[in-house]
Amino acid sequence: MSSSPQTEPEGAGPRFALSEFEFVAMMASIQALQAVAIDIMLPALGAISKDLHLVDPNQRQLVVGVFLICAGLGSLFPGSLSDRFGRRKVVLTSICGYLLLSFLCAIAGSFTLLLVARAVMGLCSAALMVMPMTILRDRFEGDRMARTQSMIAMTFMVVPMIAPLLGQTVLLVAGWRWIFGIMGVAAVLVFGWAFLRLPETLRPEYRQRIDPVAIVTNMGLALRERAAIGYFLGAAFIQAAIFGYLNSAQQLVGEHFAAGTMFPLVFGAMALVMAGTNFINSRIVVRFGARRVSHAALVCYLVLSVAHLALAFSGKETLASFVPIMTLTMCMMSFIGANFQAISLQPFARIAGAAASVMAFVRMSFGSIIGSLIGQAYDGTPRPIIGAMVAAGVITLSLVLYSERGKLFRRVNPPGYYAGKIPPQGIE
Repeated sequence: MSSSPQTEPEGAGPRFALSEFEFVAMMASIQALQAVAIDIMLPALGAISKDLHLVDPNQRQLVVGVFLICAGLGSLFPGSLSDRFGRRKVVLTSICGYLLLSFLCAIAGSFTLLLVARAVMGLCSAALMVMPMTILRDRFEGDRMARTQSMIAMTFMVVPMIAPLLGQTVLLVAGWRWIFGIMGVAAVLVFGWAFLRLPETLRPEYRQRIDPVAIVTNMGLALRERAAIGYFLGAAFIQAAIFGYLNSAQQLVGEHFAAGTMFPLVFGAMALVMAGTNFINSRIVVRFGARRVSHAALVCYLVLSVAHLALAFSGKETLASFVPIMTLTMCMMSFIGANFQAISLQPFARIAGAAASVMAFVRMSFGSIIGSLIGQAYDGTPRPIIGAMVAAGVITLSLVLYSERGKLFRRVNPPGYYAGKIPPQGIE
């Protein structure tokens, strides 16, 4: 990537440029802290349930569900704060909060205190998902943004591959509380990297006031933009289906399908294939366009989900059939997620933080609440999860048709398009 000289933003931090590789790796690492807080816990849910004397086996899901709900609620704030104070300060503050809450979770003496600490951690971690989106929008537009987001997602997918296995390894040599120690160490490492290397990306002329009216107005603009609303609402439904699977994955794969201690390996293998999907997306999206790729993936997602639901109701579903079909379905989600995000943020340059926040809020809060309900509906079979995926696909297709005024597979930007309003300052 080429770099263009620009006015140095206030509080810019480091003045040296980031290579593309380091930029992608750093954004993925920041987002990964939130993912680690989810995925590393999955093998430990049974141990937590036993150690803290839970009666209802589905109650253990709240360790994940409460975190996700609060992460969604917290997403409403960091974008607007970063539009005023800058991206760098919000990122570093959020990582500090994550570190402190990891310690509190580790010493929690009751399930209630653990849930409270997880809830506050979810609120603090919201910026870790919103800020990379905002920083990416500061740099790129259109298909170029979708390409870079796919590269970030590909790197980010290493976390679901290793986090459950790491959690399982910790359980073999120590108690579940030590898992939070691993999370704390990860936070320290990412904080040091960002403190030393992350520049400020908010341009001075885009700085917004901390004015409730202005903030609500900016968020309202994002919510009223027809070209964006179908995509970020659709992403919320797709994410709800993913969260529903995450909430009950340990029970479904580990217990119902009897994967046992192989569960982290199965989970990691699925994530590895999804990482490959994101790599493919980063290679093809500039050529074919984010809309064409994501629309094709959405149609494939629906076909796979309907076929999978029929198999689930046939009573012949096994681990050998569930894993490959679910993996292919989640690969389609990978194509959908990165491209939907780029399309929905495309109209917003001056209010990228507020737009990213309100979209993440809708996607995370709605997705986590519905995902928790899907998880609680677990009945010892994959039917509730797969049924929810089918419903999510139908609703998402309808929303995309609304945003696209009934026309799918349109190409808006020509190959190689890059809108030059915001050159990739600080990246070379």
